[in-house]
Amino acid sequence: MSTQAIPAVTSGGQPVLILKEGSNQSRGREASRNNIQAAKLVAEIVKSSIGPRGMDKMLVDSLGDVTITNDGATMLKEIDVQHPAAKMLVEVSKATDNEVGDGTTSAVILAGALLEKAEALVDKGVHPTIIVEGYNKAAAQAIKVLGEIAQKVPPNGKDALTKIARTSMQTKLVSRDAQGLAELIVDAVLQVAEKTDAGGYKVDLDNIKVEKKPGGSMHDTKLIKGIVLDKEVVHAGMPKRVEKAKIALVNAAFEIEKTEFDAKLNISDPSMMKKFLDEETRMLKGMSDKVVSIGANVLVCQKGMDDIAQHYLAKAGVLAVRRAKESDLTKLAKATGARIANNFDDLTAGDLGFADLVEERKVEQDKWVFVEGCKNPKAVSILIRGGTQRIVDEAERSMHDALMVSKDVVEKPAVVAGGGAPEAEVAAQIMKWTEKLTGREQLAAQKFADALETIPVCLATNAGLDPIDTMTELRAKHAEGGVWFGVEAKAGKVKDMYKENVIEPLSVKEQIVKSATEAASMILRIDDVIAAGKSKGPAGPPGGAGGMGGGEGEFD
Repeated sequence: MSTQAIPAVTSGGQPVLILKEGSNQSRGREASRNNIQAAKLVAEIVKSSIGPRGMDKMLVDSLGDVTITNDGATMLKEIDVQHPAAKMLVEVSKATDNEVGDGTTSAVILAGALLEKAEALVDKGVHPTIIVEGYNKAAAQAIKVLGEIAQKVPPNGKDALTKIARTSMQTKLVSRDAQGLAELIVDAVLQVAEKTDAGGYKVDLDNIKVEKKPGGSMHDTKLIKGIVLDKEVVHAGMPKRVEKAKIALVNAAFEIEKTEFDAKLNISDPSMMKKFLDEETRMLKGMSDKVVSIGANVLVCQKGMDDIAQHYLAKAGVLAVRRAKESDLTKLAKATGARIANNFDDLTAGDLGFADLVEERKVEQDKWVFVEGCKNPKAVSILIRGGTQRIVDEAERSMHDALMVSKDVVEKPAVVAGGGAPEAEVAAQIMKWTEKLTGREQLAAQKFADALETIPVCLATNAGLDPIDTMTELRAKHAEGGVWFGVEAKAGKVKDMYKENVIEPLSVKEQIVKSATEAASMILRIDDVIAAGKSKGPAGPPGGAGGMGGGEGEFD
């Protein structure tokens, strides 16, 4: 079938153009096949990166910047995907990343597998709508089964949370240091967790500030019970270290405000000029005295700070930082218990925050101010170190995933094993359940179960195992009731993954099933792709226009 629009003709034989010239259209099976092919190719890109034996990808952008990662969402974000159906799979990974933070690769692989299995049914003449209905019923059943097999854990149980954070990092570049980093991450998450009225917990990851700096090694990564400010102390004469710090936070400028309107001063002799300058100095001294009088020995200011003010503060032995970010100021308030004052007149002793130590330290080439040893900080910092910039960037991405899974379990304390065990168990149970279905939906539900098995198959393939032998053994174990048997990629065997302490949050597995099913269903229902012709605008950058592009054969 041609990908060109079919011209309509009037009774006089005059062609009627429905679409703009240069547009193209692919319909029916061909449109569907193109879309499925594109989605499968995206899944193919990320397949080799799943699991502890997964490989990394090196992505080079148009400016030559390099990203090395095996995080599914990052990979697909960095690759400039052109095909509209493939873009949907990129959105699946983004949504999974934002919602639960992990499982992005699995979600894309599952969506690709669902489409591949559906293609075989469409070729046999099963209508896509029936496949979609079968998939949706099977997905609902899969989520039900996951809920039944999931294990409850205490929301603030360090042991379970550490295992979860470690499992998340086992598949990443930081796997060697996973145990130490996992403990550090769990400490950070539990420190900022807050009880809700319903009796559960809520975690806002914005309260965990992640700073990264190349240098040292991953072992030097540490949790700071307080905040790291990427600023230096403003004046050389100020103390660089203050113990038992009393901290004032101000989001006003430590300067004499210029007037909003035009004002002119007529100065007729030099003494008036001196009076004017003396008055400015007196006002700045008054502001400095105010800070000192309430007992503050550390001042963090969101805006600028006048040289004269710096001099007076230095004389009084106050450590001051200027132009701190608003977000850092908010975190400092949560960490130290201070209240942010809008101007210096409002400052009182009750507004001060407390920390055991405020110190300027040199990190690589920069000087940073560390606020440490806060009593019960509701905001903390993690300072990531590593050999090179690429390593700290990837470590930050790995930590983001680990922080997210820890948060998921604190908020919804139920877990399943990893290593493809829950997918294999759900697939086995759905196969039994499909016997109750009638008609062609049963075929679709069976294909759904087959697609779920793609995850353990990919783990086995990446670990260098024979996928057929592994799946045969895995199915046998699950048929005998071994719910948590999965692929232990490091040992290259089928083992009980729960006993191996490979644990993942239930909410991640649910999100993978939901988002993959919805994306596959959406792509399956498309039977017509109409792409607009390229606009005759000014020549764009080399490499063609972005978006859905036009031109014949664009999506072939």
